[in-house]
Order: sequence, then structure tokens, then C-alpha cells
Amino acid sequence: MRVIAKSTLRAFYDEPNYTDSKSALESWHHEAIKANWQNPNEIKAQYKSASVVGNNKVVFNICGNKYRLIVKINYVAEIIFIKFIGTHKQYDKIDVEEYKMIKPIRTERDYEEALFRVESLMDAEPNSEAFDELEVLATLVEKYEEKFYSIDAPDPIEAIKFRMEQEGLRQNDLVPMFGNKSRVSEVLNRKRKLTLDMIRNLNTQLNIPFENLLGDYRLV
Repeated sequence: MRVIAKSTLRAFYDEPNYTDSKSALESWHHEAIKANWQNPNEIKAQYKSASVVGNNKVVFNICGNKYRLIVKINYVAEIIFIKFIGTHKQYDKIDVEEYKMIKPIRTERDYEEALFRVESLMDAEPNSEAFDELEVLATLVEKYEEKFYSIDAPDPIEAIKFRMEQEGLRQNDLVPMFGNKSRVSEVLNRKRKLTLDMIRNLNTQLNIPFENLLGDYRLV
């Protein structure tokens, strides 16, 4: 799927008070772009702590329940719009405004206006002018974000821990994928590298994208 408004994530985890969210948000982002969700039920199956609000809004719990990541999803267009990331208190202060359609995205102001417009179009029906506008505008935003707001792939171990958190798993639940309990502990504590069999099992059974598991990382 296409993830729009990545700058919202970057701006949040770059803040000194919220750097603890970086690994989890990177993991969520790279899982989302590899996803092919067709409806809210598929999201709930993958993220048991997520809440579905209405037909297209989803609330993800990040770092336990410390932060709320709120997105809007157009399942037909396969576009995820990042509406908000922050604490519960911060979310309560959100005041959404509507903006008109923008010109080509050349500046930060163009970009910000485009994001507001994309959000207003997230309920667009297929085969409508609004839906066509959504797809074109999302492509423009996506290209701009690739240049200025790219998000790094997560550390493989952090990607595993993020999926464990989202599915409520413990180390014992990974034993069938790793072979035995000691290997699970060694991998999660960065004493042992992931093997190809482990990576295949994590991809198949936990739906962690291969790209999130193949990155290099240091042992300690």
C-alpha cells in the first residue's frame, strides 16, 4: 500500500521527547507499505491492539499504549494517510481544517496543503472525479516524500519485537520458528544472527516483510 504524510512520523520521532517511538514507527511503516489490506478485519487480524473507527479510520497503539498512531485508509486506492501520531492528550487537542485543491508540490507549503486535501478525499468513491484526484495527488505527495521524508527500514530485531508487541507474543511463542528457547533469547538479545530458516518462518508465520528482516545489525 502507499503511505502518505510520512513527515508526520519523522517530525514526531525526531523530537527529543519521543525518540523512543522511532523503531516502532519504522517497523509499522515498512509493514504497512508491504500490506495488502482489503478491509478493517484484515488489519485487526494482524494488529490485535488496533481499533477501527468507522469505515476507514484505524488507531494503532505504539510502544504499548504510550502513543496513538491514527490513519485513514482507502482500501480501493490502497492509500494510507497518516493523520496523527502522539500522546492521548495531544490527540484530544486536534482541530481538523479543510483546504482546497493545490498546485504541483514544489514547496513545504504546497506539501502541507496537499496533505489536507488528500485527507479530505479519503472517502472518495471509485470511478468518481474525487477518486481520480486522490490517486493523482497521492502520487505527487508520495514522490515529494521519497525525496524529503524517506523513512529508514527498521532494525531486524526491533522489527521482530514490534510484531511481538502488536500480537501480544512472548519469547516462548517464537520457539517453533527458531528451534528452541535459547536461540530465541540469543537472537532477541543480539547474541546470534538470524538464519534464513528463521527469516522465512518469521515472514510466513508473523507476516514480517523480508525487507525488514534482511538488514544488517551488530551483535553484542
